[in-house]
Amino acid sequence: MPYEADLLLVNANVLTIDPARPRAGAVAVRGDRIAGVYDGDPGVRAANVIDLKGATLLPGFHDAHNHMIGFGLTLTEADLRVTSLEELYARVEAQARTTPEGEWVVGSGYDHTKTGGHPHRDVLDRIAPGRRVWLKHTSGHMCVVNSLVLADLGIGAAAPSVDGGRVTADETGRPTGLLEERAQELVGELTRPYPLATLAGAVADAARQYVREGITSVTEAGIGGGWIGHSPVELAAYQAAREQGTLAVRVELMVASDALHPTGAHPADGMELGLDLGLRTGFGDDWLRLGPMKIFTDGSLVGRTAAMTAPYAGQPGNCGYLQADAAELAATIVAAHRAGWRVAAHAIGDRAIDLALDAFETAAAKYPGKDPRHRIEHFAVCRPDQVIRASERKVVAVPQGRFATEFADAMMAAVGPGRQSWLYRQRSLLDAGMVLPGSSDRPVAAGAPLLGIHDMVNRRAASGAPFNAAEAVTAAEAVRAYTYGSAYASKAEHVKGSVTPGKLADLVVVSEDPTAVSPGRIAGLEVLATIVGGEIAYSAQALLTDAIVRV
Repeated sequence: MPYEADLLLVNANVLTIDPARPRAGAVAVRGDRIAGVYDGDPGVRAANVIDLKGATLLPGFHDAHNHMIGFGLTLTEADLRVTSLEELYARVEAQARTTPEGEWVVGSGYDHTKTGGHPHRDVLDRIAPGRRVWLKHTSGHMCVVNSLVLADLGIGAAAPSVDGGRVTADETGRPTGLLEERAQELVGELTRPYPLATLAGAVADAARQYVREGITSVTEAGIGGGWIGHSPVELAAYQAAREQGTLAVRVELMVASDALHPTGAHPADGMELGLDLGLRTGFGDDWLRLGPMKIFTDGSLVGRTAAMTAPYAGQPGNCGYLQADAAELAATIVAAHRAGWRVAAHAIGDRAIDLALDAFETAAAKYPGKDPRHRIEHFAVCRPDQVIRASERKVVAVPQGRFATEFADAMMAAVGPGRQSWLYRQRSLLDAGMVLPGSSDRPVAAGAPLLGIHDMVNRRAASGAPFNAAEAVTAAEAVRAYTYGSAYASKAEHVKGSVTPGKLADLVVVSEDPTAVSPGRIAGLEVLATIVGGEIAYSAQALLTDAIVRV
């Protein structure tokens, strides 16, 4: 008698995230799809049976905004997540000792709000003589380089002007080594393109970590151009990882707006701006496909470069700035919409959010009839009227829950008391009828979904202070965000995001029910297994030895 399923998961506490059937006890998988969901004994013959012994089964987690290659590369760079400049300098000096003269010392993850300031070129020159030093801020919106790199860039005694960025100088006008926003592209001229083998390796390294955390799919938030890209042929690195069998999670790729160009298409096609051959959002399959066009409208809240309608607290002359001319940014968004792209607009300050919403409304008015499901990444400093506008336009806002622990103190200081209730909203979005996704912005913040879910519920800064506590959500809502909500943000809720027959068999097994434990314990729950397309991508040793029964 033939088997009816390839895999049967029994004795489970299944949180389906399917409102038609919220709970179940067993799940059958055939091929890469969920074949059945059952309350009691499924009465199904399967080639492999796993007794979960009461553990909780969920849809696989989907990180709606991460930088996969960026994270993979950090695993080979000096770790600068420290709390003082002294410790940062010590780590750079140690890295320099093992780096040949003339080569690069690269570090990532430093936060000037935690170290007490940015590193300085002069100190880097002293501790890493003869080496080129490049230190990346945790936000991704700033970096510091030493004098050798500045010399390579032709930057001497005076700081040049950079559209959409800044080469920071001291009171005498001498560059300090700090490069903000698009000024980072200057370093890119020296370091890019990365070899595809290096990038494919970074994808593989990241994927190995992701499945250990229960992640089965991600959205990569920008490839192929601008200061965020690593190579003009970056997509090929993901394709190579897939061919090599190391792409362990499903990936949706945002394409940086800088990579789009005039296509030469017929005017009637509406595709004046795009990629060669007319590739656009949706091309690919369930493992690897093109997602939205990613456009940066502004910068960083922690770095106080995000575009605001009112000045930062304690800095009367600083409202941040846009990454390009407002009309140019809006025109790119409208052209991408017309050409069939979903658009993901990075907009942190409320001025930038206004620009994105205005552009989406213009695009819909000029070219109606499309259902693009445009997004605003971060949606960080958001006025009440902007929540209403986003809801009415059916825009997906993509905030990051983990920012509560890692950056809340600095963000609250940046905006001052009067605007703290606008920061990284969650509850307001749900109350307005919007769908809330879950995301990390890794490597900007730690990316394990259980950490993100924990912070979405608890909303506490590292100092212990409440972080806009009125915007907290329940554990059930946070789990839904990291599953169905993120699938919805990718316009893929028809194939993933819930444990429903016919959907992809992307599942995670967690030691306890995150919706039933006390809120303070969510971050400490253990991922026991991750299943992608019906195949076990990760399993804790206890599950391997105790639970699998082959029949």
